[in-house]
Amino acid sequence: MRTAVLVASLVALVCAESKVYFREQFEDGDEWKTRWVESKHKSDYGKLILSAGKFYGDAEKDKGLQTSQDARFYSSSARFDGFSNEGQSLVVQFSVKHEQTIDCGGGYIKLFPGELNQEDMHGDSTYNIMFGPDICGPGTKKVHVIFNYKGKNHLINKDIRCKDDEYTHLYTLIVNPDNSYEVKIDNKKVESGTLEEDWDILPPKKVKDPEAKKPEDWDEQEKVDDPEDKKTEDWEKPEHIPDPDAKKPEDWDDEMDGEWEPR
Repeated sequence: MRTAVLVASLVALVCAESKVYFREQFEDGDEWKTRWVESKHKSDYGKLILSAGKFYGDAEKDKGLQTSQDARFYSSSARFDGFSNEGQSLVVQFSVKHEQTIDCGGGYIKLFPGELNQEDMHGDSTYNIMFGPDICGPGTKKVHVIFNYKGKNHLINKDIRCKDDEYTHLYTLIVNPDNSYEVKIDNKKVESGTLEEDWDILPPKKVKDPEAKKPEDWDEQEKVDDPEDKKTEDWEKPEHIPDPDAKKPEDWDDEMDGEWEPR
């Protein structure tokens, strides 16, 4: 299976004046190779090439990194200055195009700590954020939003469906200083909420007591009828109870007989 993935990336902090820490639009030909480092952790990683793909709006402006070999893993990274998003909104944004129907493949990106050894980057390398579409068979077509906290990866507990057609789509993750977030696809919000509610990052507020025991006077009966319980004054007995197995007669005419209701 060959997956054509075109990527234009942006990592920015939004405040009174936004600061862009990483922007890649592949506008200078083969110079991208001086910024991007291909991992040598495995000898059979696939090779990325610069291409606008089989169809495009502009042959030059629409160029991005494209996978070139079937059934391969790809592992390439570019470095930028470290930053903190304290008191500022973090925006991670990139575009992906799958030019053919894929059986199983991921088009996501990862933000790594600054100490990453780029030439030894691999699937188990520790990252801070993983974001983007992942498709595998008819059952998995979702957008990953994963945060690493204290050495553990935490997956979002919501199902965000990704695009699975052959066109270019823009994926955006916004993390705000109040711990709220938004996920957008093609600049339309598809999910939002808070980190506390949508990730199991913090320990549960309530923990079951393993020493707790059932009280001796506990009554297992779910409900006890109160002999003093009486009908309210405005209670009316229904005229009839619909028969769930009733079927509409074959000679019933809606225009002549009116709307049919089961009785």
